[in-house]
Amino acid sequence: MNVALQELGAGNNMVEYKRATLRDEDATETPVEGGASPDAMEVGFQKGTRQLLGSRRQLELVLAGVSLLLAALLLGCLVGLGVQYRRDPSHSTCLTEACIRVAGKILESLDRGVSPCEDFYQFSCGGWIRRNPLPDGRSRWNTFNSLWDQNQAILKHLLENTTFNSSSEAERKTQRFYLSCLQVERIEELGAQPLRDLIDKIGGWNITGPWDQDNFMEVLKAVAGTYRATPFFTVYISADSKSSNSNVIQVDQSGLFLPSRDYYLNRTANEKGQSREVKPGTDLDHQEKCLSQLYDRMPEGLTPLATLKNDQQRRQLGACPPASRPGPHSSCVPRWQTCISNTDDALGFALGSLFVKATFDRQSKEIAEGMISEIRTAFEEALGQLVWMDDKTRQAAKEKADAIYDMIGFPDFILEPKELDDVYDGYEVSEDSFFQNMLNLYNFSAKVMADQLRKPPSRDQWSMTPQTVNAYYLPTKNEIVFPAGILQAPFYARNHPKALNFGGIGVVMGHELTHAFDDQGREYDKEGNLRPWWQNESLAAFRNHTACMEEQYNQYQVNGERLNGRQTLGENIADNGGLKAAYNAYKAWLRKHGEEQQLPAVGLTNHQLFFVGFAQVWCSVRTPESSHEGLVTDPHSPARFRVLGTLSNSRDFLRHFGCPVGSPMNPGQLCEVW
Repeated sequence: MNVALQELGAGNNMVEYKRATLRDEDATETPVEGGASPDAMEVGFQKGTRQLLGSRRQLELVLAGVSLLLAALLLGCLVGLGVQYRRDPSHSTCLTEACIRVAGKILESLDRGVSPCEDFYQFSCGGWIRRNPLPDGRSRWNTFNSLWDQNQAILKHLLENTTFNSSSEAERKTQRFYLSCLQVERIEELGAQPLRDLIDKIGGWNITGPWDQDNFMEVLKAVAGTYRATPFFTVYISADSKSSNSNVIQVDQSGLFLPSRDYYLNRTANEKGQSREVKPGTDLDHQEKCLSQLYDRMPEGLTPLATLKNDQQRRQLGACPPASRPGPHSSCVPRWQTCISNTDDALGFALGSLFVKATFDRQSKEIAEGMISEIRTAFEEALGQLVWMDDKTRQAAKEKADAIYDMIGFPDFILEPKELDDVYDGYEVSEDSFFQNMLNLYNFSAKVMADQLRKPPSRDQWSMTPQTVNAYYLPTKNEIVFPAGILQAPFYARNHPKALNFGGIGVVMGHELTHAFDDQGREYDKEGNLRPWWQNESLAAFRNHTACMEEQYNQYQVNGERLNGRQTLGENIADNGGLKAAYNAYKAWLRKHGEEQQLPAVGLTNHQLFFVGFAQVWCSVRTPESSHEGLVTDPHSPARFRVLGTLSNSRDFLRHFGCPVGSPMNPGQLCEVW
């Protein structure tokens, strides 16, 4: 049946169509020549109709063929246009102002003269290192320092604003505290008298004057309690590790004046860290001569402190000040920066209220929460692929990951004036006496801490202020916290490519999440209680995998000194696990949303950009002495090896940069835990 007739009859009743058609087809008699019967007329009509239908069929076939040809040509044009669209840089490249700016910063930081498979840290940060010599007075400089300086400048502007006007008393206290710290002339005018008065009040000091030896316990109580000093031991209130729903009194050792015990015991290994040139006539030369003369008069075999028995010797030791008193103006750090830091310590959340209202994009909080969810999902999917973990331990680990509580940006109470004022109620601050403000702070914080005893820990209580450029995981609460201060470029920006956001703040998020499963965090369960929840075979396998990573980092050196792989193990586990979780989350984002546009001129795919973004977060310079101190005291690996160590364990990195086995970035053995 002709297709055109089928379509024509599609709207009619099918029975009527068949009946009409069938009637035409049944008339077969031949008409008598010259006859004029109705039958002859009918048959003659039907003959004519069949010829007409045959012509129409041919025409329709031709038209159908032409239509198919045109459709094919149109489809080919569309495919060609699509290919051309993708090849056109204006469509595959992000040309927004934000993309152009960040591309410029990335290019400035790169060192194209170094192969990424030879030294990815130098490839990513060589340009940054050349452009960022150490600032005066700094022993180290990195992205975190730069961002904190930027945050401090914002806070300075807010606090020194002559039109400062706030409905919150806590915010007004913040300004008064900051301005009191800036009153250098007033501080110099008072001199040491406020401190001398305090020393006399609590019983004297045997270096500056008479000492009431019979009043030792009262003095210790005042110093350790009211003024929060820790001369022999530290006492504080915090969550019970084995019952995390309760606060208890904790007693711990006090700290050391030097950064590490090794500085006291191992002179040979620390000579570089301790040695410095002493020029004649300088303050240091004057002090060393004074102390040397005092030491020469002491009996042999006794330590200096053990022999300071008489007042004369005590007064001599106290009489070795610098030859010229430097005062606040001679500090390498501007006074205002010191005062911002002090204000952050004293009234950090009131200061954070000002910072958040002035700078923080509220939508960033929602986006960050979504990223954490994606990274958590990626981490849990990787858990399911671990061959060394038994099912029972794997299920408990998944439940712990699900239970991790995340806090982003800032606590809500800081934007509620009454709630914020209640937090600092009882803390007296004046603009006239910085010294008294500090004493009041010690007393106030001691009372606040004591008030926590026998109360359940608040899960919404933050241990970092909103303006802090950092993040943390707290095992007793099983929580991860990301202050507003770190939710800024280069870690995060709403208008940056997702590759950079996942490589920056995404890796930070993965890092903190992985801390729940590092060599220490893994000992706490999903409720934050310290208890064994691992099966023995999985625990043994975990230790085997971490031993590989410990040995890997033991091989790295800085200025001839080896890293301590055991000391840095927890952070190395978090670095490696965080990178993997963040990259897997980025791949999942691409599967859902499709490939994103590339940055102009950088010559990197978005997958490569992820790893460059990660590396450039850790660009850093520091003095040899500071590097030595870090090796001795810091639980983190040096910045260079946070990049090299982590990426040399990443199969994804090695694939996207095509690093062959045997190249420095691909030594052949990968250490993987999570």
